[in-house]
Amino acid sequence: MSWAKSLSFTELVLIGLFLVLYAGYFARVFMVASRLNIGYSKVLFKFIIRSLYFALLVIALLGPSFGESSREIKSIGKEIYIAVDLSASMNAFDIQPSRLEKVKFELKKIVSAFNSDRIGIIIFTSEAFVQCPLTYDQSALNLWIETLHTSLVSNTGTDFAPAMQLALQKLSSEESSMSQQTSKVIILISDGEDFGESTREMAEKIEASGIKLFTVGVGTSEGSTIVTRAGVKRDKQGKEVVTKLNSKSLKDVATLTGGKYFEINSSRNDINRLISTIKNIEGELKDSRSVDVSTNKYYYFLGLAIILIIVDLMIRINVIRI
Repeated sequence: MSWAKSLSFTELVLIGLFLVLYAGYFARVFMVASRLNIGYSKVLFKFIIRSLYFALLVIALLGPSFGESSREIKSIGKEIYIAVDLSASMNAFDIQPSRLEKVKFELKKIVSAFNSDRIGIIIFTSEAFVQCPLTYDQSALNLWIETLHTSLVSNTGTDFAPAMQLALQKLSSEESSMSQQTSKVIILISDGEDFGESTREMAEKIEASGIKLFTVGVGTSEGSTIVTRAGVKRDKQGKEVVTKLNSKSLKDVATLTGGKYFEINSSRNDINRLISTIKNIEGELKDSRSVDVSTNKYYYFLGLAIILIIVDLMIRINVIRI
């Protein structure tokens, strides 16, 4: 038998008070009964009943557990690489406070939703780099998310292919601890302005590998200007550059890989749908073990104590009759 808690100072004090007070009461009755030459066996019966239900209440309070059962515990997880576009257009303010700041907020929600899965972060424009390798450490992931900024990568246009290639490479390498490609996911987040030429080829490779790829479009069809340190970004003719969400390129990538397209804008946020979709993907069994578990059976002792209390209240014993 095991116990949920041990005797604390409070329980010991209560037990001590019960024993002292009841012993004094019993001694007094015994003394009176002896002087009057009256039997005290009935008092002894009451003393036994009260001692029993008091002991049972203490045992119930300590939470006794007994009986063994075996339970199988399975550890199932996925591996997720999130590729985030850090091109200058992600500084647009058509989504408040900005496209990138909104993405950072939603990324923390994704990290929290998959706390039992390994997640990595890739940053990209026309080039791609691993910002954070696959990890279970949510604190580290949130720290890297906070550091995301468009100045981290050279802004020479946007190309989905390098980010997709890097994610595929990492999920297919020895860095990945899983053998099932279907338990691996790539999330590509961008405003959709893809100027690369190899995106279709990389999408076909990802689809052939069995890895799921989901795209997330950030921005609005109306778009907005881009604010840099030098002010509003302008083209060679001096006109303000307006960046708009190009959902078509992201939808095409999702379709080619058998994935789905989601969107974040001022009136729509599909992140919860994205999380739900990924959770429906079957993870890979990483570990399985059997453990012996026991159940707290306090209610047996509490029930018996209540029965004895009722018996004690129903039985009236007159020790001394006048």
